[in-house]
Amino acid sequence: MKKFIKISSIVLGVLIVGIFIASRFDNKVKYYVNLGFEYVKHIKGVRVPEEYSKVDKNNNGTPDCLDIVTAARKEAENKTVYKDAYYKGGYPPDSEGVCTDVIWRGLKSIDVDLKALVDKDIQENLKAYPRVSDKPDKNIDFRRVKNLDVFLKRNADSITKELKPFEADNLKEWQPGDFVIIMKPFEHIAVISDVRDRDGVPKVIHNTSPHAVENSRLSYWAPYIYGHYRWKY
Repeated sequence: MKKFIKISSIVLGVLIVGIFIASRFDNKVKYYVNLGFEYVKHIKGVRVPEEYSKVDKNNNGTPDCLDIVTAARKEAENKTVYKDAYYKGGYPPDSEGVCTDVIWRGLKSIDVDLKALVDKDIQENLKAYPRVSDKPDKNIDFRRVKNLDVFLKRNADSITKELKPFEADNLKEWQPGDFVIIMKPFEHIAVISDVRDRDGVPKVIHNTSPHAVENSRLSYWAPYIYGHYRWKY
């Protein structure tokens, strides 16, 4: 018992020091200090309701949102090489790509042609896309994060950008097949996985150097989440 009390005192001391540091640094530090408190309170983890869409428009027996996850996961399993390049016709080879390629490949699995939709929306609403700069380029526009953010904001459902580990009511808003965008420290987009960590936060599937992966990065990105979108199934 004395040993337990001693360890608890050390943990409490570390948390207090963390609070002091957080009061003087950025939101990212504060976020992790709060996360430390929540972890102590919920050592056994949290159960999050899986309230994802059951729509199956491609009639393959699996909800479309899970089809997106499966297609994205294949990118991670195949370790699709991260390569930032320009391709005539727009599409990179199957063995390479960037973060945005995980998105159109995921949507392709439910018979959605993201390139065609983005090109059409840019053509009809050019001023809404500052990244295009009045010079549409069908070879690359659908593979730019800022363009996808505009497109999804206009054509998908916008969901909460707030992420609260261990809080089921918040975490149930983060469902498989969703898309999450950050703009700092770099422009990036990922697919929300159907696998969660003990804190209830889902893993993400994305392509970042050196290759596509499925990992626990969402909590790290939490202070920088710029957009959270759900396809209108």
